[in-house]
Amino acid sequence: MTITDIIMLAATLIIWSLLIVNMILVIAGYIYYLRTDPKDPPELNEEEVPFVTIMVPAHNEGIVIVKTVEALLNFNFPRDKYEIIVINDNSSDNSAELLNNLGKEYPDRNLHVINTDNITGGKGKSNALNIGFKQAKGEVIAIYDADNTPEPNALRYLVAELVNSEEYGAVVGKFRTRNKETNILTKFINVETLAFQWMAQAGRFQLFKLCTIPGTNFIVRRSIIEEIGGWDDKALAEDTEISFRIYMMGYKIKFQPKAVTWEQEPQTLSVWFRQRTRWVKGNIYVIVKNAKLLFDPKARKIRFDILYFLSIYFLLMTSLVLSDVFLVLSVSGYAHTNLQGFSNSLWGLAVILFIFSTFLSISTEKGEMNLRNIGVISLMYVTYSQMWLVVAAYGMFMYIKENVFHKQTATKWYKTERFK
Repeated sequence: MTITDIIMLAATLIIWSLLIVNMILVIAGYIYYLRTDPKDPPELNEEEVPFVTIMVPAHNEGIVIVKTVEALLNFNFPRDKYEIIVINDNSSDNSAELLNNLGKEYPDRNLHVINTDNITGGKGKSNALNIGFKQAKGEVIAIYDADNTPEPNALRYLVAELVNSEEYGAVVGKFRTRNKETNILTKFINVETLAFQWMAQAGRFQLFKLCTIPGTNFIVRRSIIEEIGGWDDKALAEDTEISFRIYMMGYKIKFQPKAVTWEQEPQTLSVWFRQRTRWVKGNIYVIVKNAKLLFDPKARKIRFDILYFLSIYFLLMTSLVLSDVFLVLSVSGYAHTNLQGFSNSLWGLAVILFIFSTFLSISTEKGEMNLRNIGVISLMYVTYSQMWLVVAAYGMFMYIKENVFHKQTATKWYKTERFK
């Protein structure tokens, strides 16, 4: 075998190993979906239900903030059992005025606004959450992004899970794409959200009782935030980072798919690229920070998650890049491999499995199982998935540049542009 054959074989084995792992997670996630109790929102004893502080970190969110706060005010939850704290963090738009008007419109509700400037705030989401937490009164802390419109029962589902089990340190819900019909990009994101985010969460919880806190639509015990000293200001992926710290305290994180929020997703490639690059950089930071836990006996319960994230961001990315490079070199005549036919057959089978597993995932949602989405999924494999590869490679490059060569910029808000 030539060196090209060896590299191609190694890359193929890694890609297929992770593809099989993903298939197992999808099947396990589907089983979890089938076992999810279809009953109506649980009853809550109003005398025993904990007081909840909902925090909304916001930076220049005037386009979406009113709709978000109104959705939070309309939760099917005892009104005297929750407060809303909006951290309007160094905004230069009309957010302060809009939030002030909301306060006048709902004077009898526990709605509080913290307006920061470039001295006290403006240093990113984690810093904003730490500012809000200092004024939070709740035994339970809920986090929602500024572009979210949660369903009325979302908070009730989350809190019920936490109340009923002391083993859970946090409970996370599911998020859906509210602007999925805007263009082909938002259609891709809608499928990605269902197939590769919430179904992977469900699969990992079904198999290992593990899931990762997303950036929104989750609750966590106040005592945990106090014990860990708040959010890590350096973490772009503050949600993933805090998940590992909760695991190490001995708690589990529950996934409750019936707690649903709808969020606005990027509608242009430039906005999508910046947001996803931030995710990659943030997750790599968390992976590197926690890689040592692989050798910690206390972390044996979460080794799958550590290995899973290491494999996705390092092994899979490297293998896909090598596979694509050698494919281009082979077609152009600059490289030759005896495995070309073998690789092509596996590639074709991978496409079929991708379409099948993705379609199985979206079948869990009403209205998503249709012929149009089969076309979207098929196109997604050769376009959107390859775009993600570029994002992952660029995110890795930027992480190395900023952390290895110490060219890191100051902590700040990485703003995702909103659309009306």
